[in-house]
Amino acid sequence: MVITDFLERNARFYGAETALVEINPSEERDRAKTWREFQLIENTRPDLPYRREMTWKQFDERANRFANLLLSRGVKKGQKVGILLMNCLEWLPIYFGILKTGALAVPMNFRYSSDEIEYCVDLADVEVLVFGPEFTERIKPIVGSMTRVKMMFYVGRNVPDFAESYDLVNYCSHAAPPVELSEEDYAAIYFSSGTTGFPKAILHNHRALVSSCRTEQNHHGQTRDDVFLCIPPLYHTGAKMHWFGSLLSGSRAVLLRGVKPEWILRAVSEEKCTIVWLLVPWAQDILDAIDSGKADLSQYQLDQWRLMHIGAQPVPPSLINRWKTVFPHHQYDTNYGLSESIGPGCVHLGVENIHKVGAIGKPGFGWEAKIVDEQGNPVSGGEVGELIVHGPGVMLCYYKNEEATNEVLKGGWLYTGDMAKYDEDGFIYLVDRKKDVIITGGENLYPVQIEDFLRAHDKIKDVAVIGLPDPRLGEIAAAIIELKDGVTCTEDEINEFCLGMPRYKRPRKIIFEKVPRNPTGKIEKPVLREKYCHGRLVEAQTTN
Repeated sequence: MVITDFLERNARFYGAETALVEINPSEERDRAKTWREFQLIENTRPDLPYRREMTWKQFDERANRFANLLLSRGVKKGQKVGILLMNCLEWLPIYFGILKTGALAVPMNFRYSSDEIEYCVDLADVEVLVFGPEFTERIKPIVGSMTRVKMMFYVGRNVPDFAESYDLVNYCSHAAPPVELSEEDYAAIYFSSGTTGFPKAILHNHRALVSSCRTEQNHHGQTRDDVFLCIPPLYHTGAKMHWFGSLLSGSRAVLLRGVKPEWILRAVSEEKCTIVWLLVPWAQDILDAIDSGKADLSQYQLDQWRLMHIGAQPVPPSLINRWKTVFPHHQYDTNYGLSESIGPGCVHLGVENIHKVGAIGKPGFGWEAKIVDEQGNPVSGGEVGELIVHGPGVMLCYYKNEEATNEVLKGGWLYTGDMAKYDEDGFIYLVDRKKDVIITGGENLYPVQIEDFLRAHDKIKDVAVIGLPDPRLGEIAAAIIELKDGVTCTEDEINEFCLGMPRYKRPRKIIFEKVPRNPTGKIEKPVLREKYCHGRLVEAQTTN
């Protein structure tokens, strides 16, 4: 079985039912006081209506049309087609259309600069690029230098002169293309998050995609009655593989373009969403909006919302304790995974284990996990080591990078680079990224532990801890702290709060600043190191 089989099955059995909904809230729409004002705004935005939807039959036919368009232009099995789009109703039909040709889908981060787009297109051997209006000005300067790209399709109005309109699909057959696929065929190339430099290209086959469907549905029990609210970007494995639970169960999903707390609550209410995957900052923002009175829960229909789950980053236990106070009937789960392990699910907490909030959980459905030392030997309970995982979703390789592949794939096990430990019940707790460990005066400091402690401060919205060079200790811990809106706080207050930590763990430097996060919610620590470490490094070298 291949991943496109599920789409074709849903089109046969549930063809007239809604598969996808796209919601486009905006500040200008929020300002409308009456239905007439709202309609006037809608008339000025024909390119981006508030709500669009698509049935399973339309979804499959649209994928077939795009596949037949690509085949008519000579695209063959094994070639690569890049996707550079914001979340939209066209995204998934384009993705599945690519797969139906036997070509590889290559989704790209919507934050990429022109240089990064060019780099990724070249690294992944992309020959066809599909993009939207948000990227025209970034692609224009590199059109001449993307020599591998033979054709480009533009999704939107006012097609630039260096691309063709995606609307050409309307003139193509909606019949399934005659291409045979197997589980071992290459399916997609995803890019690593790039938190340690330029991203690496991660190669997966159809078997991995199918396994992620089964893992997700096993963990969260999606049925055809569920409605999944998808907010994170679809280019990332996390968002798409959580949606795969909807694909497997034939249930509806809602793509929300926007992360304001009021928009999320409105979408859950209007679309009767039952499952919502959030990132830590969005969950914090929702709670803060409720606490401040900006969001009034009595204005929304939320009784059907059964599951809130979080992934992509360590989850502060204090956040979930707050959440359960506001939403006591919610099930909660956290999911751990990497793009190299086809997204979330290789480790997960499980809705039945909320008493273990703070842990990432145990091996997911179909997965194995171990914590090992530098020699690859299992560590004893409570000791810190590197988390490694094994299962059907492990990547085939880093495309065109044998050296990097051999560093992380050993005997079929994926070395994650995450430091972790077991508790007495065998639950796994993340300690930190291997490369983020701070060594100060010979002691190992794990930034996540310090961050979790600081997040319990009632004035702190977000925090990131990094190591700064120090002439005496080698490194010291610095806390970059983002305060909640409208509050003031001093270094003395933070230092006094930190007296609750062992002395060696306390941050030696406090910086009040916004904490940068990438679209999947991960703290961009390389950005912070670049900003704050250089001067300290020069100082340390001069002192030495």
